[in-house]
Amino acid sequence: MTEPRTQTFDSLDPRTGDVVDTYPIHSPEHVRAVVASAREQSDWWRDLGFDGRKQALTTWKGVITRRINQLAQIVHDETGKPHGDALLEASLGIDHLAYAAAHAKKVLGPRRVGAGLLMVNQAATLRYHPLGVVGVIGPWNYPVFTPMGSIAYALAAGNAVVFKPSEYTPGVGVWLARTFEEAVGRPVLQTVTGLGETGAALCTSGADKIAFTGSTNTGKKVMAACAQTLTPVVIEAGGKDAFLVDHDADLDAAADAAAWGAFANAGQTCVGVERVYVHKDVYQPFVDKLTAKAREITANDADDSKIGPITMPGQLPIIASHIEDALARGGRALVGGSGAVGERWVQPTVLVDVPEDSLAVTEETFGPTVTVARVESMDEAVDLANATRFGLAATVFSKARGMELADRIRSGMAAVNGIITFAGVPNLPFGGVGESGFGRIHGEDGLREFSYAKSIARKRFDPPLNLTSFGRTAAQEGMFTQLMTLLHGRAGTIPKAKRRR
Repeated sequence: MTEPRTQTFDSLDPRTGDVVDTYPIHSPEHVRAVVASAREQSDWWRDLGFDGRKQALTTWKGVITRRINQLAQIVHDETGKPHGDALLEASLGIDHLAYAAAHAKKVLGPRRVGAGLLMVNQAATLRYHPLGVVGVIGPWNYPVFTPMGSIAYALAAGNAVVFKPSEYTPGVGVWLARTFEEAVGRPVLQTVTGLGETGAALCTSGADKIAFTGSTNTGKKVMAACAQTLTPVVIEAGGKDAFLVDHDADLDAAADAAAWGAFANAGQTCVGVERVYVHKDVYQPFVDKLTAKAREITANDADDSKIGPITMPGQLPIIASHIEDALARGGRALVGGSGAVGERWVQPTVLVDVPEDSLAVTEETFGPTVTVARVESMDEAVDLANATRFGLAATVFSKARGMELADRIRSGMAAVNGIITFAGVPNLPFGGVGESGFGRIHGEDGLREFSYAKSIARKRFDPPLNLTSFGRTAAQEGMFTQLMTLLHGRAGTIPKAKRRR
């Protein structure tokens, strides 16, 4: 669908400030028209069935894969991230598309479930129906991988999708919608472009669900807008993710993982590493290894730079304020520091001795900075990791207690002896708790997120006791009471809680 381009905005290369391309600011009227068009397409897409959709999505997957360098170039141009990182991101998106297409039928298709002894005369069936039209509001830091976690799963579940990409990465969204229509022949996936007002319009456009990824503050605005029409939402918001290093950890691997988690993509990763808590016995050797890694990384405009610029200019003063606040309150910069924030690039910064109530510890920085703190025990590390209103992801390096510690951290996801590994496992749901949001993408939970459960009970034979009738007798009620006592009247015992080490 098209409309007169009376208003436009430019997509800029954050490395140079040059215009990459120009896109329309779609009006609320246009957004509503696109959603209406998507609803027409949704009937055709739903009626293809699981096998037909799998075939269509597999065809689209092939197109994306064959043109992956083209897609990576757009990501590189719009975000500034290294081309290799853009290829990795696009590859993960393809892998999730493959998973969603292959598993939708098994997860969402009809199946018999047990009816229970009381309803033994019923045949119980459960299946999941598509919602209709899903609106996806995507971020700029991972403009392929993150929205594809909603787009692919919503499509596989049988929905049409209207995608509003970030104003910093509109080209990615336009490319995805165009290649889908080329592959499938119908505009089941459509893109609208614009600024915040366009995203707000999508929230009230009549879409059946909104999947949002972005900051916590914007997520709250999305929820408020969707509340006007009781439109359900999936919110994947900010994080302040902790990284725990136990006394028995592989320190070389831990330092390498912490450096990647903190500095990759210039620290612009919602599940990246912002806080590190290290057992006192290995604190100094870990810090030495991490600082050595950080000094090897320099952000600049060279083709071989390992990290790119800060994509969103407005984030630069926030990063600077967090560093300055930490230093003013007694923290020390072992790498980077006051001069780390430039006009476009931010150099890796490692901060130690930072008070736990400083901005660098409590607020999402979204830059290549990390705080490192010494702890007396891993119990203290867990307590500090949980002392946040966020709850997105966490990392634990420990040979003996990795799973235990990871499970005790209040977060939607965790990696043990690896970094952000959960995001690459299609079977694992992705999402947070607290102010990091709610709902899940990826995995079976992600497929169900974009559908609704349909329960059907079918009578197989007349029940021995027909209790849902005005003809019910006192004798039948007595028999029912006796049956309930036999089934559920037995007393239980409460076990003692296990002690934590």
